[in-house]
Amino acid sequence: MPIISPSILNADFTKLGEALQMLDESQADWIHLDVMDGSFVPNISFGIPVVEAARRSTKKPLDVHLMIVHPERFFVPFQKAGADHITFHFEATPYPLALLRQLKKIGVKAGIAINPSTDVRSLFTLLDEIDLIIVMSVYPGFGGQKLLEQTFERISALKKEIDKRGLSTLIEIDGGVIDKNADKLISAGADALVAGSFVFSAENPTATIESLKNVIAVNAS
Repeated sequence: MPIISPSILNADFTKLGEALQMLDESQADWIHLDVMDGSFVPNISFGIPVVEAARRSTKKPLDVHLMIVHPERFFVPFQKAGADHITFHFEATPYPLALLRQLKKIGVKAGIAINPSTDVRSLFTLLDEIDLIIVMSVYPGFGGQKLLEQTFERISALKKEIDKRGLSTLIEIDGGVIDKNADKLISAGADALVAGSFVFSAENPTATIESLKNVIAVNAS
């Protein structure tokens, strides 16, 4: 069954506890946490204390996405804060293989993200070491952007290579996910969808997550 990982980046941070409780009680599978440093991307979000707060609020997997320079410096602190998956950007390091192995050594799912301008074939030599690939379907840094059309082709190319090798690597899509494109993303080969503004701008976020699950469940069946 495809995975929904709502991003708290678009939550009302004056009511963060309520948002986390809502996600914990909803049909969300994971909780996505976008960590931005204002250097790798032109925005600043939050850090370790928010991940710690999320860990206290839920037993659901915490899906931590590091959009930062020198991500390796923060692997252990985020793991200790409660991260279950840690994903860094391919573009943020000249040593992606070493960083993937470092993540596995500390006992978290090892993820790598790629920006829309990065050729997905750049990851092919690393696939054996990757648990999770985040395909950015918008240019990272800000929520609420429209999904880029080339995303579907990029997913298909990755999925074909993963299947050819018989790997269990998951493909996660981050950016512009809504009910109108969710089924097409799953059909292209995505396993997990990050939904931020679509969930938190809705009048009823819990019902919105449920409707998104229903859309992809119909497609998956």
